[in-house]
Amino acid sequence: MSDHSDQPALLSPPPDACLLLRADAEQHWLCLEVLPVLCQLETREHLPEEQLGAALAYLEVIWVEALRRAKETNATHSKLDTDACAGELTLSDKARSYHAAVRALFEAVAERVSSQIATSAHRHDREPA
Repeated sequence: MSDHSDQPALLSPPPDACLLLRADAEQHWLCLEVLPVLCQLETREHLPEEQLGAALAYLEVIWVEALRRAKETNATHSKLDTDACAGELTLSDKARSYHAAVRALFEAVAERVSSQIATSAHRHDREPA
């Protein structure tokens, strides 16, 4: 049996770095995945009427992923607030600021997604069977 006591223990990244990484990944998901589909649905640009249902269904699927990412980012933010962070205070402040900016983006996108889904559902209810 080998002795692993001479190997360095795996260190988990500090909470502030984790928050920065999660917030960045969430921001990229919103900007690169959700917003293009949402804008296309809102403007109907390059979106034939027969593809409207599929585009809306896709928006709902990628929005579920956005909600999952937001939940994980918020949990990481909570961990940063509860852990005694050994990192420098300025990085923690930057992580909190970036998280707040991503939260604001998320809220703005959430409002637009909800509106789009509600409008599409209302339009679908009014169509003759």
